Amino acid sequence: MQTPGLFGELELMNERPAVFSQMTIAALWTDPHVSEQMLRDHLDGSVAISSGTAQFIDASTGWAVEKFNLAGGAAVLDLGCGPGLYTQRLARAGADVTGVDFSSRSLTYARDAAARDGLRVDYVNGDYLTWESERRFALIMMIMRDYCALAPAQRLSLAVKVARLLEPGGAFLFDVDSMVALEGRFESASYQPSPQGGFWSAGPYFEFHNTFVYPEDAVGLEKFAIVEADRTRTIYNWVQHFSPESLAAELGYAGLEVETVLGDVAGRPYDPHSSEFAVIARRRSGR
Repeated sequence: MQTPGLFGELELMNERPAVFSQMTIAALWTDPHVSEQMLRDHLDGSVAISSGTAQFIDASTGWAVEKFNLAGGAAVLDLGCGPGLYTQRLARAGADVTGVDFSSRSLTYARDAAARDGLRVDYVNGDYLTWESERRFALIMMIMRDYCALAPAQRLSLAVKVARLLEPGGAFLFDVDSMVALEGRFESASYQPSPQGGFWSAGPYFEFHNTFVYPEDAVGLEKFAIVEADRTRTIYNWVQHFSPESLAAELGYAGLEVETVLGDVAGRPYDPHSSEFAVIARRRSGR
């Protein structure tokens, strides 16, 4: 028989939070066990999660080098660079690359890989939302739809920073989840003991997973309550969805103007039926 205490805990686990009211992005990258699982997924070049497949990374970096003329030492900034799978390819092609990420585990891997291959990449262990630089960049990139995980105020602050860090004529390349992806989201709740091969913890745990959809805000949420013997954690994975028009309007507040809408960061043509798209944005004239 359920006790009032347990019932109350289950109610809290299944509670629908206000949009972007709780932010736990750092928990995925700073928890020792979870960050190890995240790095493993990044380095698995056969799957599209995290960094994308090795084939896609090759295609996107090759396209970017040609599109933005990076081979002659152009300054490139990768926000949320992870283990350096994009930065190292760009450096190998001749770009002057800086990568920023707050996962010390991922950056340790990136630095070791760069040193092993004789590549010069400036890796910064920090939060790109607060990180500042006196440098200006020909290309600033943000891959795997990281922009969508940020709250509105964070996105505006980031876009303003990007506009400031771009050199004259510089470009901001990034991808987002589309409204098509939002249409494919459905609310659900599930419970499993230690799923995903122990992703959340090396020891036994119970995962309570809720999917919430906020159509009026174009937002989806994957909420995970992780119950272990000695602690309970809640992880909030928010996803903001965009149309090309809504994204252009949002960037406009920061002084950025969308130049091109693409299918992805490898330069594929825009597909209005796809679950994602990418844009090239530049600082608005006169700013």
